[in-house]
Amino acid sequence: MNTQPTLTKEGGNTGTTGDSQHSDGLKAGLKNRHLSMIAIGGVIGAGLFGGSAAGIKAAGPGILLSYALVGAMVVFVMRMLGEMSVANPTSGSFSAHADRALGRWAGFSIGWLYWFFWVVVLAVEATMGADILNGWLPAVPQWAWALIVMVVLTATNLGSVASYGEFEFWFAGIKVVAIAAFIIVGGLAIFGVLPGADTAQAGLSNLTEHGGFLPNGYGAILTGILMVVFSFMGSEIVTLAAGESSDPRRAVAKATNSVIWRVGIFYLGSILVVVSLLPWNDPKLQEDGSYVAALDSIGIPHAGQIMNVIILTAVLSCLNSGLYTASRMAYSLGRRGDAPKAFAKVNAKGVPQAAIIGSVIFGFVAVFFNYKWPDTVFAFLLNASGAIALFVWLVICFSQLRMRKIILREAPEKLLVKMWLFPYLTWATIAMIVFVLGYMLWNGGSAREQVVLSLLVAGLVVAISLVRDRLGKTPEPVTED
Repeated sequence: MNTQPTLTKEGGNTGTTGDSQHSDGLKAGLKNRHLSMIAIGGVIGAGLFGGSAAGIKAAGPGILLSYALVGAMVVFVMRMLGEMSVANPTSGSFSAHADRALGRWAGFSIGWLYWFFWVVVLAVEATMGADILNGWLPAVPQWAWALIVMVVLTATNLGSVASYGEFEFWFAGIKVVAIAAFIIVGGLAIFGVLPGADTAQAGLSNLTEHGGFLPNGYGAILTGILMVVFSFMGSEIVTLAAGESSDPRRAVAKATNSVIWRVGIFYLGSILVVVSLLPWNDPKLQEDGSYVAALDSIGIPHAGQIMNVIILTAVLSCLNSGLYTASRMAYSLGRRGDAPKAFAKVNAKGVPQAAIIGSVIFGFVAVFFNYKWPDTVFAFLLNASGAIALFVWLVICFSQLRMRKIILREAPEKLLVKMWLFPYLTWATIAMIVFVLGYMLWNGGSAREQVVLSLLVAGLVVAISLVRDRLGKTPEPVTED
């Protein structure tokens, strides 16, 4: 069997097909259907269901422009990441690319920041899931539900990568089917052809009536961007997961090419249905949540409970993928000598057990903070991780600028996916991300606090990396299992 050399120092996946064990120790346990559903469902988080009402209140129907702008930014970033990951599939994804393109400090810093982001997300999602389950079975305390959910999904990830893939396949499948059904049912109601539905309020006229398409002015589009940008985090997960598939290059290329219609249908499509079924200023959108209010408005029975089931599925999916993603990033950092060596070891099933346990322990601690000191310690953790998504996207952009030259010099035949209009669109995306960060600082309130605290944490991590390099205490990358 012929193999092609990798471009990274990680000693990662070679991208050959048919191997059950990759050269980095991870097993190719994810099937094509797993990766397809991870790619489709990866961009659908609980934030879409829970956070869209606030965005609609701020921007009215113009929230569609906010979603479109952020969606375009995500499409461009994924295209850049796809270019690098198809050329060099690796478990470290953008962190490993940054290591090679920008320097050891960049791979170290963005890898640990990304790990920090996801372990905080574990606490947020576990608490959200516990709230829903406690509402159904109040006899079981909320903290117990959070513990149960974390333990079950930890066991799933420890079992094998195939277990993670199977759980995520069904979790993501439920989300995809639910949103597709919502769009179809809502679309029929908007055009007045849904049998038995109450369509008195529904219609495309809701987009321009009640104060117009932009009732709160053009500035509300930017406010909406701040509210929706973080609901897109997770689209890059497929590039990490592809490292444990039999044909990672094909999987990443397929996910990269499909991101446009995924964002268009699941985000823009479903939000268009919401703001067409109800006037944007209907108080029920804020009281019940946008999707529940939309279903209630056309007489769908038990809409609240239906959406709670879907939101719980989205929460469990985010938890499942969050733990997987955090552990694989910790594993990649371990392989490159930027994390404890134990994180770089896999068990007989090809699972990085120490990386998973280390990630979940921090997640458990964060859950404890959320219950014990929600307005102080946990609020700090939450705000300190708030802008990391934008930092990750920014690093992907700068890495791609350098990696294009490296790929063309060392292995031009691997440049199978290309960023459009390079380098102009890459620089335009960088400008968009910097503008959003700047607007967050200027806008004040919680947005400014998130950027400031995230910058402080990022500065601390970068400083640690630079000090390690200067003192010559950077361990050598792992070359053998």
